[in-house]
Amino acid sequence: MPGYTHLQRAQPILLAHWWLSHYWSLKRDVERLHDLTKRVSILPLGSGALAGVPFEIDRVELAKALGFAEVSQNSIDGVSDRDFAAEYLFCATMIGIHLSKLAEQIVLFTTAEFGYFELSDAFSTGSSLMPQKKNPDVFELTRGKAGTLLGLLMGLLATLKGLPSTYDKDLQEDKAPVFQATDTLLTILPVIAGALRSITVKVERMRNAIDSSMMATDLADYLVERGVPFRKAHELAGKVVHAAGDAPQKMGMEKMSLEAYQAISPVFEADVYQVFDPMKSVEKRNAIGGTSLQSVKNQIQKIKGE
Repeated sequence: MPGYTHLQRAQPILLAHWWLSHYWSLKRDVERLHDLTKRVSILPLGSGALAGVPFEIDRVELAKALGFAEVSQNSIDGVSDRDFAAEYLFCATMIGIHLSKLAEQIVLFTTAEFGYFELSDAFSTGSSLMPQKKNPDVFELTRGKAGTLLGLLMGLLATLKGLPSTYDKDLQEDKAPVFQATDTLLTILPVIAGALRSITVKVERMRNAIDSSMMATDLADYLVERGVPFRKAHELAGKVVHAAGDAPQKMGMEKMSLEAYQAISPVFEADVYQVFDPMKSVEKRNAIGGTSLQSVKNQIQKIKGE
């Protein structure tokens, strides 16, 4: 499929590589939640109103009995700390943002202009006016809920910003956003998971969207392999792109004559046309994290091993 930068076709990649890019961001979200769980497992009970309780209680044993990892070490901080709520809302917001990014790309890829994906009828709706429409409601709503989660986080941070030390009644505003964020995620996640599983990939449409201009970087690499400094190679590859675009029929670079190439640089030889094979371009990106078939298989093996 085409890979994009600035929403413009850039270089060919494997579709699997694109899907996996979303896996890694969601994996970080899971890790943040696990990390948060350890950090917020602090028992405030025994802090009193602000100065601690006057009774001889074993707070450590109390924490163990209630399933907490530790006890708060300062009674003032114990009653006024809402970091746990704010940090949880940040984690929820990041999940929403990552899902929104994925949803936006699904919305784009299901349009007639792209046509890479087709949604199942079970996870899309028709228009109330236009019979031909298949609207990606699930993904649009997911994108919208990211704004809701962001608003909940900002709202709590604004509440905490101006408070003096110890307890203030403003702090009761911590609960509603935490519960609302949780309800939002528990609503979104199962639905978007089902919607993603139901997508049909339009394989030929994706492949046909790749044109020779997307191998311009490979053309520059071709020159570098023959001793041309990359800065100069970049310039020469750009000249080839312009020459192909300025031709009367706006031909692709793979259709330019060898004479036309050698008029730009004598370094070009007859094997230059091998550059315009998308799979060869993909297979060259074989470093860790690259889009080659083996690199993508390695990603999947690493994921399954974790």
